[in-house]
Amino acid sequence: MALCTICALKDSHPGVALGDDGVCSLCRLDVAGDLLANFAYTNRVFEEFARSGPNPHGDYDCLFMYSGGKDSTYLLDKFVNEDGRRVLSYTFDVPFESTHAAENIRLARERIPATFVIDSDDAGIKTVLREVLNRPAVKPGTYLDEKLPCVSCRSFFVIRAIRYAFLHRIPYIVLCADPQQILTMESDVREVVRGFYRAFGERLLSAEFRADLETLLFAEDDELPRIIFPFVANRYAYDPERMVAELTAKGLYASSPLETHCTLFPLLNYYSYLNWDCMFYKLNAASHRRSVRRNENHERSTFSIAFPRAADLPGIEERLKSVVLDLAAGRGDAAVQQRELVGIFEELGAGAEAARFLAASFLDMRRTAAELGVRLRTAEAAA
Repeated sequence: MALCTICALKDSHPGVALGDDGVCSLCRLDVAGDLLANFAYTNRVFEEFARSGPNPHGDYDCLFMYSGGKDSTYLLDKFVNEDGRRVLSYTFDVPFESTHAAENIRLARERIPATFVIDSDDAGIKTVLREVLNRPAVKPGTYLDEKLPCVSCRSFFVIRAIRYAFLHRIPYIVLCADPQQILTMESDVREVVRGFYRAFGERLLSAEFRADLETLLFAEDDELPRIIFPFVANRYAYDPERMVAELTAKGLYASSPLETHCTLFPLLNYYSYLNWDCMFYKLNAASHRRSVRRNENHERSTFSIAFPRAADLPGIEERLKSVVLDLAAGRGDAAVQQRELVGIFEELGAGAEAARFLAASFLDMRRTAAELGVRLRTAEAAA
């Protein structure tokens, strides 16, 4: 196994290749073409949105996809309380939502005068996750395959939001993807629907829902909602630490960025380790190392989680792997594993309470898998 000499990505990471100089394709900016195309599109659509006035066809200027995380809470507050936008806040109520996300949403409803809508489809979203997590990975894989469960889940509720915006004549859909996430996001609404339909449509879409999506696919361009990515368009101003500080001061945020707002975080790590020998946040960690190595001021614009500069990220990755795969196999002593997990998350910058919260979710991974219908396998079985 070889590691990139700059960002420490392994040579087995999906979609990443090491050159003869030991530098990986991401550090060589082999994805620059895709990034520039995505950035040009997102900049153009965001500028159009910024210039737009009130929606002449309805009560809302945009449908805002609100999760209760720091990014979406920050922008929801800005769009409504600073910019005066008429916002329909759309939350897909996933059955894996953490108590922290629920509390942040409660705070937002108290302090931000938007219209809040909750959508749900527990059976559908569980089918998506169950299928992806149980499906053997196709090697050698492509870039971002280690995040496939997360991407598939997000695609499911994004098409529901597209459908909602289309039916209610809301012209823009706001997605709070951070600058790194743009490579996992399709910007064209037709392509979002087509891609999901190819992967899951026959099994997941009811006749009514399928008919709505077919109407959308054949609609005129000016009838379709446009997806905007404000953090991508303003990527050089993206500063998670400042955002969290501002939200906390306003009483709008009751958790930390490392406390993921999805209780499937342990299973996402299990999937990444089992199939790709990496932790779920490895690309974020690699981006952090890349920026620190190349920028003496330690500025960053491509990732949403800060990692302590002194943290031994490759070592932490291996320690977490050991615990996650032991938990999946039902091995080891729970008390020892809890101490190790708390120590790992504290080394990654979590406070003591957040570290204990995360550790408890990992220790509960087998119960979560059983409820979802995920068959936990060992690394040996997956090889």
